[in-house]
Amino acid sequence: MTTPAPAPRLVVWLTGVSFAVITGVLGLVFVLLSWQARAGLVDSAARELERSQRWFAEIEGRRVRERQLQAMTIAENPTLKAAVDTYLAETAAGTPPADLLPTIDQEVAKLATVLDARALAVVDLDGRVLSAGGPAGPDWRRGQLLPDLALADATTGAAVVAASRLYLAAVVPLTIGPDAVGAIVSAVPLDEAYAVSLAAGARADIAIVHEGRLVARSPGIPAALDGARLAAGESLDVGGELLVVRQLTVVGATRVYAVSSVTGAAAAATGQLTRVFLGVGALALLLAGLASAWLARVIARPIARLTSSLTHMADTRDLRQPLPRDGVSLELDALAARFDDLRLAVLQAEGESEAAYAGVIGALAAALDARDPYTAGHSQRVASLSVLIAEEMGMPEGDRETLRLGALLHDIGKIGINDAVLRKPTRLTAEEFEHIRMHPVLGARILQPLEFLRPHIPVVELHHERPDGRGYPHGLSGDAIPLAARIAHVADAFDAMTSARAYRPPLPASHALDELRRHTGTDFDAPVVVAMLAVWETRLAPAGGAVPIDPLPFRNPADYTASVRSRAAARDVAQVAS
Repeated sequence: MTTPAPAPRLVVWLTGVSFAVITGVLGLVFVLLSWQARAGLVDSAARELERSQRWFAEIEGRRVRERQLQAMTIAENPTLKAAVDTYLAETAAGTPPADLLPTIDQEVAKLATVLDARALAVVDLDGRVLSAGGPAGPDWRRGQLLPDLALADATTGAAVVAASRLYLAAVVPLTIGPDAVGAIVSAVPLDEAYAVSLAAGARADIAIVHEGRLVARSPGIPAALDGARLAAGESLDVGGELLVVRQLTVVGATRVYAVSSVTGAAAAATGQLTRVFLGVGALALLLAGLASAWLARVIARPIARLTSSLTHMADTRDLRQPLPRDGVSLELDALAARFDDLRLAVLQAEGESEAAYAGVIGALAAALDARDPYTAGHSQRVASLSVLIAEEMGMPEGDRETLRLGALLHDIGKIGINDAVLRKPTRLTAEEFEHIRMHPVLGARILQPLEFLRPHIPVVELHHERPDGRGYPHGLSGDAIPLAARIAHVADAFDAMTSARAYRPPLPASHALDELRRHTGTDFDAPVVVAMLAVWETRLAPAGGAVPIDPLPFRNPADYTASVRSRAAARDVAQVAS
């Protein structure tokens, strides 16, 4: 059969429950705050992107104006204007002057360097490239037709694809007099570098979409982002990442978007929130652990004291002491009070039960005395005289009560003696005397099954032992004989000598006292004899020599119960039993 595991202590329960509750509450609060933070981050990202829109519109407008000013500055260059005009006029006449192109190229390259333009080009009215300069000039090949330039609005510019690269171009007409002969184009490539530069100023990631295709993005935008999906809505879920999108500008078929990752921001905020919660949670759990341990000890201490008191009662069967009340908990005090009620009820029932048993035994003793009219009242007189001697010797009250009932029952073993022997009017034979000598052992056997009467067994069993070791039934000597048994022996002998027997009349008290003196140290214990003589002089002689008799077998159940619980008597029982 499997032995069940021991239940955990109260401090473990309280600490574990507190930890679980606090951990659960912190976890729930963390989840709610994370959800709320995520929702707030969506709104915050949207507001930030709207600010980026305004910023971008302002900055990009300034950039467009700067490019337009560059183009206008170039358009006013007289050398360039003259060369372009001459070249276009002669080309229209059918004789294009090849010697003017190097001049145009030289001027364009010089102006691109001075103005730090990424791409600077001269185009005719049809949008055909005549010359280009700048770092990105090679993309603008001579003769390449760029029709979007011809249709471009000078105020917004145009998105132009040159050599498969997308450019944002500012276009300024090149005029001679009232007539336009071509256009000056200042362009910047819409590539990753441009997206990164925009993202740094906009404080948001940038995506550039041309004709529904993502052509450039800053590093924070997922590679899986689709240009068409980006243009479809203001928030997207890309691979589990939530993106908030705002359109910044539109140039023809090209759109520039500001993109903010709510998932990334939420991860950063959640990470910070997690660190804060871990710190707060660790502190809260520590405080909860300390508080739980303190509370558990406060509650467990009175419970432990109550358990200890109950264990002591169960082990010692001593129900006299009330259970402790600490005032820590009304419930624990109420529990202790109920246990006290139960203790008093058990104590009262035990006292009544033991008193009833004692009454029965007293009645048996009285019945024993009634078997022989010559010994009537003998047991009660021996009990009373024993108590007087014990009082004279200063014996504690509990031990005196044990002695009194033991002396009352000292001859209870004679119940098992044959009447022919017990009431024989003449002296007993040796065999009959040996039979009589069995009554202490018989008395001990009668009382042994009754636990509450066991403290009295030493008096019953050993009241015929002698200091010189010639007594019976065990032949004990000196201090090996319990004091109570030595007292009962003297009281029994004195009453026997001063009482009438079938074979002789009662002896005078003086004769009995002389006998006690003469046999002191051999048959009778010396201190007990001294106490007996003192009792005679101070208590019995003034009253005419009569021994006062208490008709009850016990004075009250409480005194009797106290005597039953006497540890000294219990030790005596243990010595006799061993």
